[in-house]
Amino acid sequence: MQWLYRCITLLGGPLISFLLWRRQIAGKEDPDRMAERKGITSAARPAGRLLWVHAASVGEALSGLPLVQRFLERHPDLNVLITTGTVSSARVLAKQLPERVAHQYVPADRGPWVRRFLDHWQPDMGVWIESELWPNLMLEAHGRGIPMALVNGRMSARSYRRWQLARSSITRLLNCFRVILARDEQSAHFIRDLGAPHAICVGDLKQAADPLTVDEAELTRLQADIGSRPVWVAASTHPGEDETVFEVHKKLCEQFPTLLTIIAPRHADRGRQITTQLSRDGLKVVRRSAGEMPTPDTDIYLADTMGEMGLIYRLAAVAFIGGSLVPHGGQNPLEPARLGCAILHGPHVGNFTSIYADMDAGGAARQISDVTRLADSVAVLLRDKQAAASRGRVAKALALKGRDNVLKHIFTAIESLLPEPK
Repeated sequence: MQWLYRCITLLGGPLISFLLWRRQIAGKEDPDRMAERKGITSAARPAGRLLWVHAASVGEALSGLPLVQRFLERHPDLNVLITTGTVSSARVLAKQLPERVAHQYVPADRGPWVRRFLDHWQPDMGVWIESELWPNLMLEAHGRGIPMALVNGRMSARSYRRWQLARSSITRLLNCFRVILARDEQSAHFIRDLGAPHAICVGDLKQAADPLTVDEAELTRLQADIGSRPVWVAASTHPGEDETVFEVHKKLCEQFPTLLTIIAPRHADRGRQITTQLSRDGLKVVRRSAGEMPTPDTDIYLADTMGEMGLIYRLAAVAFIGGSLVPHGGQNPLEPARLGCAILHGPHVGNFTSIYADMDAGGAARQISDVTRLADSVAVLLRDKQAAASRGRVAKALALKGRDNVLKHIFTAIESLLPEPK
């Protein structure tokens, strides 16, 4: 199967180039940096040891920054290269990368492009965050003797069943990693059963992330525009959830006539579509991506920008986390929890099962299942600010609990892979 994959990706160069062009037209690729997707760069490789960290997108990349910082502190001669595959991740990272850290787009998984990337950067060690597995890139790096670790590896029951049909292939890929740290015990069990007996769980890397940053001047400006209005946020919403939020807003307005609802869609490029739909329903919508600010008659503030959730979560004491009312698996509740938000979520939270379970049990979060229950839960928290603040404090405490230990365990497990200076 891997031989077939290599042949298809090698012969399919023109098709892959065409698909990259289509993605560029759709705004999913950076036109100024398209060459990086073919392993071509104008950036020079820094002298000395180079740690390569690969993360799929924004969430994974941000969760890896504390680990990167720990490596930089312990190894003053070390430089770090972070690769991701999305425009949004590049934009967010551009504002947060520390010194001695560079970003590049990961090359598309085609043999010549992968080899060109590795020839240029010659990393001394690789860290893959979560479970975006690119066979050509992994096998080529492994063949060059680059020690690699998989951190926060995750595998759902569905993925496990699918990989059982290609057991020899996944076994070979997993054994490219000298260290495999699963983010939960179930994932560790699945990975071990698929042929990587060294897989263990020492904690979820996302628990070690720092609180999201904020532009204090912009926060003050927005808080002034919102004033004393009751406000809640529906974050990381997916198609099928926006309609629920609209209905909740209308129900809540019966009790809170000056209510402001903030919607932060998971994919910012849905902003125009959501605005059109809301406007047809007679709601007054303003879009952050257009530079608009909420006014007293604004119903919905659409936060359709990237990298500003640290700002958005600080505007409201109550946050509904999307991807959970539809069968997507839920989004990360730790980000709002670290900022003291009381959390509401739907039943589909398989991506963060144990974290949501702990928050539900501790009283920091509550599961809802429909419009009525969501509206009722938000109303209670808007009416009782002390209860919302109390739940927010519990959420923050749970989110920060064990943070340093998780980071310490992960760092200790992989640091030995970094070769000594030459």
